[in-house]
Amino acid sequence: MMVWRLIDSGKCDADYNMAVDEAISTHVKEGKSPVTLRLFGWQRPSVTLGSFQKLEQVDLIYCKDNGIPVVRRLTGGKAIFHSDEITYSFSATVQEPFSGGLFQTYQRLASVFNSAFQSIGIGVQMNLNKRTRNTAKTPLCFKSTSYGELTFNGKKIIGSAQKRWRNGFLQQGTIPFSIDYQTIKKVFKDCDDSLFEIVGLRGILNDYKLHILKHSILRAFEDTFKITFVHSHPSPDEIDLAQSLVLQKYQPLE
Repeated sequence: MMVWRLIDSGKCDADYNMAVDEAISTHVKEGKSPVTLRLFGWQRPSVTLGSFQKLEQVDLIYCKDNGIPVVRRLTGGKAIFHSDEITYSFSATVQEPFSGGLFQTYQRLASVFNSAFQSIGIGVQMNLNKRTRNTAKTPLCFKSTSYGELTFNGKKIIGSAQKRWRNGFLQQGTIPFSIDYQTIKKVFKDCDDSLFEIVGLRGILNDYKLHILKHSILRAFEDTFKITFVHSHPSPDEIDLAQSLVLQKYQPLE
């Protein structure tokens, strides 16, 4: 049975979260580290922008005045306000079971989270329409749904984005537990009242518990891919690279 690495980082600063994800994915695609699932949170409310997203969609003055760091992700997609949530990153090579390209990779990982949600009583639906694109005129990730993403009663409950290289990929995603509507309206420009349609797990599952969700996600990965996880930490080389990336690439935007 294949062994993959699990890193549960707890809550970290925004710049470190993005830097360590890139460091891990770099080592994984180069064959220096095993396939890695990382689970983490945010030390304080933060914003991540998609790799090509316009900075003008964020009120940087409000963010700076309120201690909300804004960083740019390596992956694409739209902006996310990170607060009360669980976030994941998954780094792998483009070999089996991920040798089939972008859509196959999205679908296989989506099937994992589909199983995890179903096991805790949330009947989600998976979008398998390849023609779907993030076309909604909004800066927010959770107001548009693309291929391989999951919805509950028509509302997106997990957002994911991917960065691919010739020999590997990084997928990042987030599952919000609650939504701070008022802060989101102040952070992002051009937010209308449809923002209030976004829902977190606490609004769906009355007896939500983080440890049960984590267990469900890990079990779904293991059952889907017939692997076992080994709990670990970033390697010293990954940490060194992450620390360099924090300074070179992931300082909060101003």
